[in-house]
Amino acid sequence: MKPVEIYTSPLCGFCHAAKRLLDQKGVKFSEVNVLTSPGRKAEMIKRARGGRTVPQIFIGTDHVGGCDELYALERAGKLDALLAA
Repeated sequence: MKPVEIYTSPLCGFCHAAKRLLDQKGVKFSEVNVLTSPGRKAEMIKRARGGRTVPQIFIGTDHVGGCDELYALERAGKLDALLAA
């Protein structure tokens, strides 16, 4: 399984929803809280090619996007393949 990294904020409902989906699927992920590590926000924006909102989700080297994109991959039946590839 590819490594999964998610940039989050504890105040973000979309962040909680994205993490909940990953947890339900048994996916281990590393989390970067941009509120407690504000210096990492610039890193997130660069990696997400300008994406400034959280969550920003990466599977391996692929930038998935945010919560909506993660759920869209799941609904389309493509998330498991992306995680496993």
